[in-house]
Amino acid sequence: MELAVGASESAMSSLLGKLGSLLAQEYTLISGVRSEIQYMNDELASMHAFLRKLARAAAAGAAHDEQTKDWTEQVRDVAYDIEDCVDDFAHRLGHQPRGEGLLINLRRAWYTMATLWSRRDIAAKIIDLKKRAQDVGERRSRYGVQDPKHDSKGKSSGTPRPYTADHQPAAPQLVGTTKLVGQDKDIVDHGQWLTEPRPECDERILAIVGFGGLGKTTMAQELLRRFGEKFEYRASVQVSRKLNLPSLLRSILNQVTPQKEPERKNDGGGGPSESRVNGTEGWSVQQLKLKLKTQLEQKRYLLLIDDVWSVSSWRDIWESLPRNKKGSSIVVTTRFKSVANACCYKQDRIHMLKPLRGEESKILFFERIHDPEPTKFKEIKEEIIKKCAGLPLAILTVAGLLARRDLNESSHWKTVEESLNSELEKNLSPEGVTHILNLCYNDLPADQKNCLLYLSIFPKGCSIHRKRLTKRWIAEGFIIEKDGKTVEEVADDTFNDLISRNIVRPVEHSSNGKVKACQVHDMILEYIVSKSSEENFITVVGGHLLTPTPSNKVRRLSLHSSNPEDAKEKMESMNLSHVRSLTVFENFHHLPSYSFKSGILQVLELEGCKSLNTNQLDKICKMFHLKYLSLRKVYIKKLPSEIGKLQYLETLDIRETNVTYLPSSIGRLQKMVHLLGGNKSTRRALRFTEEIANMTALQTLSGIEISTSSTRDLGSMHNLTKLKKLSIYNLRDLDANSHKYDLLSAIEYLSGFSLKSLAIDDGFTGFLNSMDDLSTPPKYILSLDLSGKLLHVPKWIKELETLENLTLSLTSLQTEGLLLLSRLPLLFSLTFSVIAKGHDRSIVKILEKNTMDSGGKIFVPPGGFVRLKLLRFSAPVMPLLSFLEGAMPELQRLELQFRILEGAYGLENPGNLQQVNLTVSQQASEATKVKVSDIRSSVGMHQNKPTVVVDEYYE
Repeated sequence: MELAVGASESAMSSLLGKLGSLLAQEYTLISGVRSEIQYMNDELASMHAFLRKLARAAAAGAAHDEQTKDWTEQVRDVAYDIEDCVDDFAHRLGHQPRGEGLLINLRRAWYTMATLWSRRDIAAKIIDLKKRAQDVGERRSRYGVQDPKHDSKGKSSGTPRPYTADHQPAAPQLVGTTKLVGQDKDIVDHGQWLTEPRPECDERILAIVGFGGLGKTTMAQELLRRFGEKFEYRASVQVSRKLNLPSLLRSILNQVTPQKEPERKNDGGGGPSESRVNGTEGWSVQQLKLKLKTQLEQKRYLLLIDDVWSVSSWRDIWESLPRNKKGSSIVVTTRFKSVANACCYKQDRIHMLKPLRGEESKILFFERIHDPEPTKFKEIKEEIIKKCAGLPLAILTVAGLLARRDLNESSHWKTVEESLNSELEKNLSPEGVTHILNLCYNDLPADQKNCLLYLSIFPKGCSIHRKRLTKRWIAEGFIIEKDGKTVEEVADDTFNDLISRNIVRPVEHSSNGKVKACQVHDMILEYIVSKSSEENFITVVGGHLLTPTPSNKVRRLSLHSSNPEDAKEKMESMNLSHVRSLTVFENFHHLPSYSFKSGILQVLELEGCKSLNTNQLDKICKMFHLKYLSLRKVYIKKLPSEIGKLQYLETLDIRETNVTYLPSSIGRLQKMVHLLGGNKSTRRALRFTEEIANMTALQTLSGIEISTSSTRDLGSMHNLTKLKKLSIYNLRDLDANSHKYDLLSAIEYLSGFSLKSLAIDDGFTGFLNSMDDLSTPPKYILSLDLSGKLLHVPKWIKELETLENLTLSLTSLQTEGLLLLSRLPLLFSLTFSVIAKGHDRSIVKILEKNTMDSGGKIFVPPGGFVRLKLLRFSAPVMPLLSFLEGAMPELQRLELQFRILEGAYGLENPGNLQQVNLTVSQQASEATKVKVSDIRSSVGMHQNKPTVVVDEYYE
């Protein structure tokens, strides 16, 4: 029987650290309690050692019986309960007065009397828990839970032991697509069929059918990528097992509704803009249908309906889509032929996806494993590939397993080959996939197992942002400092490791080329949800997959919106008093109010929940152990003054809320590392105050406003010497030179410490032009964003030899400026951008002057820009751009956003160009639209045949 002990090990490691810390403190305990704590510490340390033995045996393929599994669950549960008690101990007893003297002695006596009842109550709990720990320890021998046995012959019957060689991170990239293997001919054929002109014809439907892991979604997404430009609107949605039709229709609407305003993106991604449609959360299905009809009835659209599970679900979706006889097309993926038949009852197409052939499997395998000598150990390698049975998911996960090893050692190849059975080779089955996933899971170290299982919190198809995930890992205690690296660096390494193992796949890249967001394959998600449920690690309610209601206490709860009826029913029967982590996706009203009474909650994420009220906010401020709190996109205007009681809080995310001022109590949060506020697109920001400056542990301060009234606090900004990222969204009334120099002084000072990322939007106050007065430029900065009224490139910018990402106002765009920037050796992305909102007339005048000064043309020079992969231009009016031969040789992605465009020539010259995004105002003239067609033609002449995506925005 498979035994998952990763979460048990993690719970034990965390607890032993807390017990050791508790024993080291000088609490006035009831007589005998210290010895009870010492006993629990020693007993649990022995259990922890035994659990680690079990983990090593499981990694070597050893089978464990029901008694061993049951004992492991008991160890985990008692460890969780002891940790709850220890946390309650720390909160209720607080800090004992220390020092000497009469006054301290009086305070200590008062403390002893005031905490007498609490200490007695906790002492009773500790004695009870000690007895439970003792019973669990004795139960191991009483019921014959044996030490794991090792194969005396030294043979491994299961997955190989984890290989811990240093792993080099993948090279930065922006376009994360990999050439598909074995599907190119079919994609071209189906793409031409979907896009061929057919006036006054009904929608065409292509149904792609196949076993999970064969690559249905990958093929469908490639169709959208290659042929989406032929359609006016495109959308891609995933279907849950139990269809949530309102959510699905809202998702389509969000993607086919143009942006309300041009936005400066700094994420390197190509996904749909968020929050294009607001206020539809409470709409009925009928209202959503009517809105969708209005949006699409005169447009040619292409939809991907991914992973349809039943004929009834398809019928509900089909009846909700508008008919317009404009030549629209729909691509459906499903595991079931019956669903495909229902989709294609007319003259539509069904594509039965088959496993890869032998040669195709080899190409995919060696493409991902980067084997320096493919012909070495040829027979073993061919046997490994054969056992993957042409299933791309199996090939990729096995390649990821081997990629962590020394490929020159035959023993590594042989061990993996022996670990694979022939079940998949005989018949594609979920059991065969599970066997391979078990191998990959058991190969992970215990802390990475926890990080992988943690992904089961997120819904099917969810794009999981790296920073959001790594901050949560840290708050949960899964990540610790090691090898001289900070917890943030170790968390990033863990994320990159899961990517390199092909366990999760990148779906979006940041402008620095790193993976910004990932996604979990459906079958892998099913595996980790099952494993998490089995070990009571994560409890998912209302999700795509139906999981049993836990019979014991819930520790980490994730509430999805895919199946709200199931959520409501299950929540009634759950014990939520021990929840340490709570994540709610959208449907906040399904959460019982009593769940907020938890005093041991450490992670709370309510992103996007619309119904949070003042009473509930007050209850949140009583969750004294919170380390991570996300209220992003929640409809709130202010935070309670009691927020200062959350003294363990490390991350506070209030982005895209209406909060512009923090209560003075925020200054008490001395453990705060990441304070995220404001709204970049609207420039709504948090007022910078002295209280914020007093949070000296801050590493990220994002979305603040500096005004005349707050400049007196700028001197205290010097306290933030640990700050790595500073984002100023607004400068208000900053006219006096003395005020400007206060801010310049703070920037100079912080740049001499840890600052690596600086963003300033001066709101067209002209502050950016005073940055030439910096006596010490931020020489070691990695990311710089200067947006607003910037009339020229700062003189010192040529000194930024470590700079990777640069955003400048388009008002400073001239050929000579590009020549200067072309010499920056590590520049990876370059953005020229102006947000017109509120400054449209003045911006147009400045841009017209810029055009006159540049002679009406901007030449992108040859040579230089040796590492540049991403180039963006965004403004209402853009001058003519001309890429000279040899310009930007490594450029992968070009993004242009405009209302008026003079033209773009020479797009066939950047030799590595792969993607061109054009975002055009709906107010664009016919002349501009003709120029868009000219750009498409120019791109078509490129040797790489880059993808062209055209989108619209409202002004």
